[in-house]
Amino acid sequence: MLKKSGSDVRCVTLPAGVFYNGDCISGAALYIPDGSVDLIITDPPYGIFGDTLHKHYNRNEKFVVDGYVEIPEEEYGNFSLLWIREAERILRPGGSIYIVSGYTNLYHILAALKMTGLKEVNHIIWKYSFGVFTRKKYVSSHYHILFYEKPGGTRTFNLESRYGLNEKNGDGRSLNNTDREDVWQINREYKPGVVKNKNELPPELLEKMIQYSSNEGDLVCDLFLGGFSTAMAAIGLNRRATGFEISPAMFDARIPAIERMEPGSLLSLLRAPAREPRKNQRKAWTDEDIQYLVREFDKRRTSGETKKAIIAALGDVLGRGHWAIVKALKKSAGDN
Repeated sequence: MLKKSGSDVRCVTLPAGVFYNGDCISGAALYIPDGSVDLIITDPPYGIFGDTLHKHYNRNEKFVVDGYVEIPEEEYGNFSLLWIREAERILRPGGSIYIVSGYTNLYHILAALKMTGLKEVNHIIWKYSFGVFTRKKYVSSHYHILFYEKPGGTRTFNLESRYGLNEKNGDGRSLNNTDREDVWQINREYKPGVVKNKNELPPELLEKMIQYSSNEGDLVCDLFLGGFSTAMAAIGLNRRATGFEISPAMFDARIPAIERMEPGSLLSLLRAPAREPRKNQRKAWTDEDIQYLVREFDKRRTSGETKKAIIAALGDVLGRGHWAIVKALKKSAGDN
């Protein structure tokens, strides 16, 4: 359903989420409640004449949707502070944010982050192929991904969402450890003959962040939707999605694809990690463990965490599976 939502913002409400065609700073202030978002993944404008990217890359521009909105270089610092403050506000305590940035205006984003209460978790380097050709300097072939959290709650980090802790490669190296190193080699995508935004993040990159830093049913937000890649990855992984895109042309071009997305459609395509059995699996519960479980569950629910995230976190601590935690909570509630 498409409707005007005031302040020059259009809104489309779908089963998998609500999407806004308008400015993310004023729009988020009006429509996104405090502490309501579990995860933000976003790729803000670069501030380097991104509206002329076609002059730098060898591609057929007729497939690139017009209307990319760039931020003037002299405004980039204040712009970064304004949208990052909104991101901080809408994140739940313990929520995570990934910001993808080039080098040119990285210092503006880092400066803005320092003016908030958000805390650094990792500074990730995303290495990709086919950097822009140069003759008198080294070829640039990486972006920065700033991974931060909002203090005050338990941050979701699904340690074995992609590889089990004991999985090894042919050389005996830990696949889990390798996957979690802070340099990621993931290629950008060519999309010949496909309608696209000026710059889109590859699904593999987005799925990795979503797998590690959210659970099914969580709300994932992208403040700069662009080609809606983040939203599509989130919906495909059975998360809810929301976000803003200021370009009417891009918004209208991508909404039909979002409408066709089947929630959870990507889950069957994911690699199944080989996890070791929980250390306390099938063991009887002690009174001490039950007391700890109930106390921690109640405390985390009061702080606003989702039930699913709490059960996952307490399962790791107590060495129990999902259903063992659920059953123990139900039994405790019945005994009381």
